[in-house]
Amino acid sequence: MKKQIIGMVALGLMMAVPAMAEEAVMSKFKVSLYGFVKLDYVNNSVDLGENGGMLLPTSGKIPAAGTQAFKDTQSIFTARQSRLGLKISGPDLGGAKTGAVIETDFYGDYAASNNQQTESPTMRMRLAYGTVDWTNTQILFGQNWDIFGPMVASTVDFRSGAGWGAPNTPRVPQLRVTQKYNMGENNTLAVVLGLENPTQDYTDVTKAGSMVNGAGQVMFTSKALGTAPGYYGLGMKPLTVGLFGAYGNQTINNPNTNLNSWGYGLYTFIPVVKSADGKGRANSASFEAQIYEAANMSFNGATSEATFGTGNQTNAAKGFGVAAQLIYYPTQELGVTAGYGLKAAINAGNYTAKNYDNSNYQLYLNAAYDFNAAVRVAAEYQYARTNYGNPTLDVATNPGKTDFGFANIMRVSAFYFF
Repeated sequence: MKKQIIGMVALGLMMAVPAMAEEAVMSKFKVSLYGFVKLDYVNNSVDLGENGGMLLPTSGKIPAAGTQAFKDTQSIFTARQSRLGLKISGPDLGGAKTGAVIETDFYGDYAASNNQQTESPTMRMRLAYGTVDWTNTQILFGQNWDIFGPMVASTVDFRSGAGWGAPNTPRVPQLRVTQKYNMGENNTLAVVLGLENPTQDYTDVTKAGSMVNGAGQVMFTSKALGTAPGYYGLGMKPLTVGLFGAYGNQTINNPNTNLNSWGYGLYTFIPVVKSADGKGRANSASFEAQIYEAANMSFNGATSEATFGTGNQTNAAKGFGVAAQLIYYPTQELGVTAGYGLKAAINAGNYTAKNYDNSNYQLYLNAAYDFNAAVRVAAEYQYARTNYGNPTLDVATNPGKTDFGFANIMRVSAFYFF
């Protein structure tokens, strides 16, 4: 009898487990899955460092000609850019729709050896934010793209132009409000105001503290010119013209110096050849560009350095950036992109450090072909160059070193979008 009771209890638990598991995994909100699998093969004409086989360096600095790194090459396969995201649609709140996004990739840890990076990549939080949306107003809170620098270069390279005139990262914790104003049937004005994490705390200068950064955008959009392909050709965009900017303040505790971090710029997206029906990409083309000036914003690649000088002569490093690209889809399946990006120091004459990053630029040309809605192959050529300042200060220790470095990069990628 005792064995029978135990058997009945065990059977009951086994029957209950699937129901319990189903209840545990089912969200009370609507959840959709998105992302892609991406395999890259990259060949670099120079050694770009630990992560260089996968993407261009954050700083934009290419090893100077004459160094060992310039003489070496790199060749690598990687799938770490593969991405996974969740979109959540929740209950209404006072007449507003609520939602959230959580997105991750596998670039979380570069400290491991190459084999460990390949076999055990670490997940990294890219996006994690919630939204409350009314008809013309949105409140967003969490981690999202930096408000400064709206252009994202449509490169196969994972860096997407950051550090080369398109400082679209980092993704930062923030609180932002977006207000839209309808200006007729086809025109809209959007004003974005936000508070962001002061990421300049993590630059290479010791800090006593920073205030939260403020950032904003004012963007005018019009459907008068139709739409054309945007980033990766995955979405269609109308004419967009606007301003963007950011401001922060920090104190360096050695010496006790107060510095401002700021930037402002102009952005535009133009449907050069509009889509025939507003949805299809065949025989459509777009032009996208931005220009900016900034100071003490090396944390997002907007300036080459954070500061220059030492002691009481420490000042915020200033720079400017320009980026532009043309996207053309001769057919629905085939897309071609050509682009250029430049970042350069404005106050170059004030730098005293040897081999500081005076300027760098890149040229890129890529083509992508979609076999269907999921499978894509792409190939890209990049030329990246850095011009260094005050190179003569380094001659004694590096007699063969020059004041520039460049890289020729070939990249072939396979995608599976879902």
